[in-house]
Amino acid sequence: MTEINSGGVETVRLGTSGLEISSIILGMMSYGDPQKGSHAWSVGIDDARPFVRRAFEAGITTFDTANVYSLGSSEEITGTLLKEIAPREEVQIFTKVFNRMRPGKNGAGLSRASIMHEIDASLQRLGTDYVDLYQIHRFDHATPVEETMEALHDVVKAGKARYIGASSMWAWEFASLQHAAERHGWTKFVSMQDQYNLLEREEEREMHPFCSATGVGVIPWSPLARGRVTRPWESSGSGTRANTDEFGKTLYRQDEASNRQIVDTVAAIADERGVPMAQVALAWVAAKPVVSAPIIGATKEHHIDDAVAALTLSLTDDEVRRLEEHYTPRYPSGF
Repeated sequence: MTEINSGGVETVRLGTSGLEISSIILGMMSYGDPQKGSHAWSVGIDDARPFVRRAFEAGITTFDTANVYSLGSSEEITGTLLKEIAPREEVQIFTKVFNRMRPGKNGAGLSRASIMHEIDASLQRLGTDYVDLYQIHRFDHATPVEETMEALHDVVKAGKARYIGASSMWAWEFASLQHAAERHGWTKFVSMQDQYNLLEREEEREMHPFCSATGVGVIPWSPLARGRVTRPWESSGSGTRANTDEFGKTLYRQDEASNRQIVDTVAAIADERGVPMAQVALAWVAAKPVVSAPIIGATKEHHIDDAVAALTLSLTDDEVRRLEEHYTPRYPSGF
């Protein structure tokens, strides 16, 4: 069952867990110190403030960040701005652990030593006693799954995280982590944050069926394919972020003929509907039953407005068929 917030955004459960979140999540990766880490395109706290406030006023109460985003400054901005707009219990804060945060031993990965250090560091930067969802950013091949899952279980039992989640990995890796937790009676993941959009649908093959069958909520990152499905093909991949986002440059490079056909179809349906392309593309993602809430970024005022409007845009079966018919199999990217 869902509830409607005053801003028109639904309140949904994260998978079959008891955690209530907003049906759109604001991703905080765009906000941070551009001098820290690899996000030269990120914007500072003063520029971020109106977006966070506008999101909250629209009914978005769930905010996703990571320790590695701008080397911690995204968490700092997230914590500071959320304190300005709402009591702690009215917002849901998600963060992640895995990537390297400091040189030397145990400065990265999912060992017990790393997890225990990084959760405390994240909480300090966020200025809170707990996070609502603590996610592993990727799979750690160097650490036994039992060590990772027991450490995460202890984080939850210590009250430092309410729930745990995972992000992009192979379905068999995710299953092995869940199985280790179930076998030992430890806390299991309630969410999978994976890449899912009209240009990258490989998760439909194994990950999403597994999540659906086991009650795991999906909170896709990059639901608009780094903006490539929000503007005509000729102008996609342009702008400051496109030119400086090294990770983003590795995405959506396979079968560009197929990608162009998909983008052209988004444009055609948007034109027929009289709405922005972003609304059509996000409506397609949000309507998938396995998806609890897509994670959107916002560096322009209309980004939040388009995301909220997409929730009420109901695509016809024919429009869905048109959007999906040009997709071709490709090697999964992003992890």
